[in-house]
Amino acid sequence: MENASTKAKSLGVAACTAIVVGNMVGSGFYLSPSAVAPYGSLAVIAWIVMAVGAICLGLTFARLARLAPATGGPYAYTRMAYGDFIGFLIAWGYWISIWASLPVIAFAFAGAIMNLVPEWQNKAVALGLTLGAIWFVVLINLRGVKAAGIFAELTTYSKMVPFAAIAIVGLFYIRPENLNLAEINPSGEPLWTAAAALAPLTMFAFLGLESATVPAGDVRDPTRTIPRSTILGITIAALLYVLGTVVVMGVVPHEQLVRSVAPFTDAARIMWGSIGAGVIAIAVIISSIGALNGWTLLMGQVPMAAAEDRLFPPAFGRLSGRGVPALGIIISATLATILVLVQAAGSPGVRAFYNLVVSLSTMTAVIPYAFCALAGGFVAARVAGGGPVPRVTVVEIIAFVFSLFTVYGCGPEPVLYGLMLMLLGIPVYTWQRRRI
Repeated sequence: MENASTKAKSLGVAACTAIVVGNMVGSGFYLSPSAVAPYGSLAVIAWIVMAVGAICLGLTFARLARLAPATGGPYAYTRMAYGDFIGFLIAWGYWISIWASLPVIAFAFAGAIMNLVPEWQNKAVALGLTLGAIWFVVLINLRGVKAAGIFAELTTYSKMVPFAAIAIVGLFYIRPENLNLAEINPSGEPLWTAAAALAPLTMFAFLGLESATVPAGDVRDPTRTIPRSTILGITIAALLYVLGTVVVMGVVPHEQLVRSVAPFTDAARIMWGSIGAGVIAIAVIISSIGALNGWTLLMGQVPMAAAEDRLFPPAFGRLSGRGVPALGIIISATLATILVLVQAAGSPGVRAFYNLVVSLSTMTAVIPYAFCALAGGFVAARVAGGGPVPRVTVVEIIAFVFSLFTVYGCGPEPVLYGLMLMLLGIPVYTWQRRRI
């Protein structure tokens, strides 16, 4: 089996930054202005606070990457710090959160295409476009990590132009009566309740901030490249989130915004007409397919790292002739396909279960952040060969509190079901340990 130490490194700063930005600025952010609109200026404050927390998490992952760049990202660092069992649970939950999210991103891709071509707006076309997007990206990733990195660069940097135009040029189109920043929390909910509700809505857009740490075995000079790419990617995304939300809230009338299913497209149409709206729709298509590509890359790398440590079934660790965990990617994409088909079946009970599983992706992705936030001292001690664990820094404490509050904001039901899904991995772990 070809390992990370012998194969050529194919990802540099540009590719890693593209993977971070591409995974973070996926399809979820484009609906967020509508979701946070009822909270007025509190939503803008939430974006800023979340950006600070995300940067602290980014600094935490940057420290971990400098100490011990390892394939698997959050899984690898959790295992180093807390041992095999906790590492397995984090890998299991993280893996579930990725393949359960793929259908949502693919649905956004299909919806954007059907908005451009109204004649295609039917269930069969939607199903074909959704499954086609998932498996098209799988084929790209099966060609190798280098191909996935190049595709990430092309999609990320091309989509950033129109959205950066909205975030920057759009500032000149803001109408103060739409923005109404003087009203901090018009939702009518208590401030703490509103802030907690905003946490998962905004945090969903920051998922993927750790993306550059996952394919560490394929990164050139990882101790320098991964930290730089992580901080650069988070900064770019945070600026886009804050400025983009302010512009959309300031351009689109509030009554229209809260009902909008394409807020950035609506803002572009108001500012620049149908041509601007069409450009943004194309950017959403590019962004969705780019996010699918980045998450598919991670979907193969995390279980591969766990399989190499004999914590996941061996099938997830087998590399193809192109050096990718092909079987693991195919298995994961098949599970995502089943979710799409379940959604297409239209059964109310199954649909409710599917929606719940997808909503859990944010919670199951944030739990690894909480573990990694305080892992730096343990990893440093292990790298040094033992000795006392270094003190926890202020940045790491902020990152941990930030993660904890986001989990709280998800609400009791998603947290309960998320815990149950993670516990379902215990039989897999037990079986793997018996095989050793």
